[in-house]
Amino acid sequence: MMSRRVLITGGVKGLGKAIAKKFYENGYTVAVTYNADKSAALEVEKSIVTKAFCWDVSDFSACQSHLSMIEEYLGGNVEILVNNAGITKDKMFHKTDNSDWELVLHTNLFSVFNMSRCVIQKMRDNKFGRIINISSVNANGMLGQTNYSASKAGIEGFTKALALENAALGITVNAIAPGYLATDMVMHMKPEDLQKVVSRIPVGRLGTPEEIAEIAAFLAKNSAGFITGAVIGANGGLRV
Repeated sequence: MMSRRVLITGGVKGLGKAIAKKFYENGYTVAVTYNADKSAALEVEKSIVTKAFCWDVSDFSACQSHLSMIEEYLGGNVEILVNNAGITKDKMFHKTDNSDWELVLHTNLFSVFNMSRCVIQKMRDNKFGRIINISSVNANGMLGQTNYSASKAGIEGFTKALALENAALGITVNAIAPGYLATDMVMHMKPEDLQKVVSRIPVGRLGTPEEIAEIAAFLAKNSAGFITGAVIGANGGLRV
């Protein structure tokens, strides 16, 4: 298999880490970004044998300036981009302040523009690229998540439009919309709240980051070149 060059944003914990591990195991050259958790970054560098780069992907100029370092490390342009970086600031809308709205939109949605814009021209020049955006089942709306739902719905519209613009150039753009996964954030919920979540999932369990990583790895393959503009739900049958 040809070794491709992969960049995963938010790649040192949870879902991002699982995706990085899967790509590394499949023989790709992998780099990841993170924003704050240095200890998690060091663990990824130790266990996955990759390089973690620290910057805020919601800052366009920072993305531009760091891309040259990424390309030097990878040995060429980014061929596969996984836009995974994201946060939540859950609160009922009438209690949501402007700063929380802007923080979630900038981190979750603006970062997808920033990173995609930085890599798209070389993908177009080389007639190959894979952009995989991480959305959410809650793009369809969720109580207390107007900011998060808006950001993820924006990602899905962005995905479909960018896919159309680049379909004839060997570039696919797809989104994965996971349901509730057994990540640290979810597992730290109160037991009674976690049980309520699981009770709503038809398969009767949380998903795993590794299951989502398998989808990302498939979408990156040459054999997935006919799939573009898709939003792939992986939610155990959950519908919001």
